[in-house]
Amino acid sequence: MVKIYTTPTCVYCKMAKDFFAKNNIKFEEHNVAEDDRAREEMIAKSHQLGVPVIDVDGEIVVGFNRPEIQRLLKI
Repeated sequence: MVKIYTTPTCVYCKMAKDFFAKNNIKFEEHNVAEDDRAREEMIAKSHQLGVPVIDVDGEIVVGFNRPEIQRLLKI
């Protein structure tokens, strides 16, 4: 399961979502600008305020780190 914590204006969030779509990776998006609970969950997982924060089966990636995401997804 892939979760991505985003904000509407984040360019790297859009790049990550486009990458997932292009590679047919299903993901669950959480807009931390509007969802306080999701923001608290993101901070607890990553200890970061920056987005995107990507959770791949419990492994946390801060930012759109394509090589690390590809490694975790085995693509």
